Amino acid sequence: MSFLDKLLDGGNVEWMPLGKFIKLEKGKQLNKELLSESGLYPAYNGGISFSGYCDIYNYDGNKTIISQGGASAGFVNFITTKFYANAHCYVIIPNVEKVDNKFIYHLLKLNQKRLMTKQHGAGIPALKTNEILNILIPIPCPENPKKSLEIQQKIVIILDTFTELTAELTAELTARKQQYNYYREQLLTFEEEKAEWKSLGELFEFKNGINKGKEFFGKGETIVNYTDVFKNKKLFAENIKGKVETNASDRVRFNCKKGDVFFTRTSETRDEIGYASVLLSDISNCVFSGFLIRARPITNMLLPEYCSYCFSSTVIRNKIITSSNMTTRVTTTGTILSKIKIPVPSIKEQERIVFILDKFDTLTTSISEGLPKEIELRKKQYEYYRDLLLTFPNYSIEA
Repeated sequence: MSFLDKLLDGGNVEWMPLGKFIKLEKGKQLNKELLSESGLYPAYNGGISFSGYCDIYNYDGNKTIISQGGASAGFVNFITTKFYANAHCYVIIPNVEKVDNKFIYHLLKLNQKRLMTKQHGAGIPALKTNEILNILIPIPCPENPKKSLEIQQKIVIILDTFTELTAELTAELTARKQQYNYYREQLLTFEEEKAEWKSLGELFEFKNGINKGKEFFGKGETIVNYTDVFKNKKLFAENIKGKVETNASDRVRFNCKKGDVFFTRTSETRDEIGYASVLLSDISNCVFSGFLIRARPITNMLLPEYCSYCFSSTVIRNKIITSSNMTTRVTTTGTILSKIKIPVPSIKEQERIVFILDKFDTLTTSISEGLPKEIELRKKQYEYYRDLLLTFPNYSIEA
């Protein structure tokens, strides 16, 4: 008998909508003034990680949350501590008499990729509640709630073992990334005589991107989209998959060329505003999204690769975030960005900084060696057993 056969012991499995077993709640808007870099509780607002700290909370720990808005909409996370769920964060409240809390988490993690493909909106992605509530989940032995919970809990013990291994390795990688961030900040901190501080308005001209109706997307010319910038500090032709129909005037007004810096212009979450990415390829007939701001260099004082690191530094990121407008949605503008000052060392010094940080970047992000490879292997192992244990092969009796 297979492991699942032994677990079920003659019982059956029924696939039913998740909405029958959970309550889906949405967090509440948190005033900007209450967020800080330190505090008692992390505040989640739709990002993959928390967006800051505050001294109040609206949920106890051991909760599954799902990102509702932004590039990470659909991302599933499990929070063990008390936390504040902001307006773009879904919180799962399970009926614990019928389903195990962590069993639901693992099932949602199984469906994470599908949820992230259900993002709607041509600009800032978002996720509708019915995409979550209508997920079909397997319930073992539904006619016997006590036995059902026992089976769920045995599956959770196995899967938690793999996630704990991954967490330990991830903590080690986080330490290495912190080391990288430390050196990045050190390399990008200059004494006055070592670098000039220039406002971005002295170095770039700014322009908002193209706005088109939904019917224009999916075919036509290449377009740099919000998620391209959010996910990549450096942009190459192979990173950019979006298409949009344009005319000759569009391609002149909203053209892209090597060396352009793009900033995310608007966001559902504080931590996603003003992300920067530098285009390092020449792409013919390429335009950029209206949810982005293009910063085109007007001097020869900056290396494009240096820009990719400078704009991701903590000091510059904080300047962008704190200068942005925050109401129901976070926004920035070319006028706001033009006032921000950055350090501009000599080209030779920029080349040295880029060389060192490229090395660190490779060490911390490469999936072919070291900790990232080990984490990737453990994740695949977890996913293999999760898929095996939560799809109940030979028991797929759907509602």
